Amino acid sequence: MTTKNRLIASLKIWIVIYPSITLFLYFFGQPISSLPLYLRTFLLTIILVPWMVFAGLPLVERLINIKRAKKANNL
Repeated sequence: MTTKNRLIASLKIWIVIYPSITLFLYFFGQPISSLPLYLRTFLLTIILVPWMVFAGLPLVERLINIKRAKKANNL
């Protein structure tokens, strides 16, 4: 994988993970704040990793492909 492709992949991951973590903490931060850090981290990752793999990143890929198709049709 080239450096450019790695940077693009990193950006796609960041586009999904940043708002996901922010929303998770907004909705669940207070209720889980009394748990030990390792349990909070476990809950965060057990929910967000599958979200990233099965929904978040495929959605970003689909949106990018739609944008590319529209751009190709306009040429």
